[in-house]
Amino acid sequence: MNKNSVVAKKKFGQNFLKDEAVLRKIIEAMPKSDNKVVEIGPGLGDLTKYLVDVKSVEAFEVDTDLCKLLQSTFKEEIATKRLHINCGDVLQAWQSSLIDEPYDLVANLPYYIATNIILKALADPMCKNILVMVQLEVAEKFCAHEGEKVFGSLSVITQSVGEAHIVMQVPPTAFEPPPKIDSAVFLIRKNADRSDEDFEGLLRVAFKQPRKTLMKNLSANYEKSILQEVFNELSLALTIRPHQVSTQDYHQLYKKII
Repeated sequence: MNKNSVVAKKKFGQNFLKDEAVLRKIIEAMPKSDNKVVEIGPGLGDLTKYLVDVKSVEAFEVDTDLCKLLQSTFKEEIATKRLHINCGDVLQAWQSSLIDEPYDLVANLPYYIATNIILKALADPMCKNILVMVQLEVAEKFCAHEGEKVFGSLSVITQSVGEAHIVMQVPPTAFEPPPKIDSAVFLIRKNADRSDEDFEGLLRVAFKQPRKTLMKNLSANYEKSILQEVFNELSLALTIRPHQVSTQDYHQLYKKII
């Protein structure tokens, strides 16, 4: 098998990033650190070839055909231990930590599992930074600020563990085959780990019906009289909507309600 004969498989959500300018910008955006790089879904190795020039890389690829291709393409890098390829489902391999040393996640993620992977990385104490390509709509949710319509539970979780921003938007033409949606690369610099499941439970209730008021959503699970007291303490209007409340206020709500 050679690179040119590979056909993208829909079941793995494969869209191969081909634009060299985008690939170089991803490398330029990498945080300056001594951490190892983890790449999930290396595909044909288009990003991998840049990564192994600057860092030691631990790659995870679910497609056995692509695993064989990568092992053949990167024989020298594997022999010199600049690259190690794990063949199989990364989510099955992922325990509390994906690898046993500090790492930065740098990847063009398969879109169908991107959110799940990012949330796992936010919870992983060994993951220090996340620089990934996902569909634009998902990137905007992770990077949103209070007051923006797309500000939701993913935004609050991200702001609770670090800082996030979109590095660049990427058009469908950068891929082969081109996806039907726009993509974006975004960076999360972590300074803590996602850990509080009860807090995230409150967020799920808060954002269950985003167009309704926060009071209405929370009242479905929590005592309304207590909520009214807490809203008053935090100077939150009873008519405020979930996307208008800051991450700090969500933490305050949690401490006072739970």
